[in-house]
Amino acid sequence: MIKTNMYALIVSATVGSLCLATPALAQVDAEEVFKENDCHKCHHATKAKKGPSLAKIAAKYKDKKLDEKEAMKHMTGGKKVKLDDGTEEDHKIIDTKDVAVQTAVAKWMLNR
Repeated sequence: MIKTNMYALIVSATVGSLCLATPALAQVDAEEVFKENDCHKCHHATKAKKGPSLAKIAAKYKDKKLDEKEAMKHMTGGKKVKLDDGTEEDHKIIDTKDVAVQTAVAKWMLNR
């Protein structure tokens, strides 16, 4: 009887903690993170700005069969990028170490 009650308690605690954790992940507003990190200053959904449009980025990633992990490397690496005008500059690093947030932003960008 005690084993059964202990098992039920452990299962309930596990399920409860998962239920509490799931909404936090679901609440990532990738577009808001994109704006907060000033990505919109260089990237627009459909128009080229200082950097390529999100549509162009998504097409490039699709053509090269790259996924959100590659986009996350780009967003977190700070490597030099070549702009349309021929100049180069360091790509701004997204201001979060949270992999779930980075993944959400990358997926949002690539599925536009």
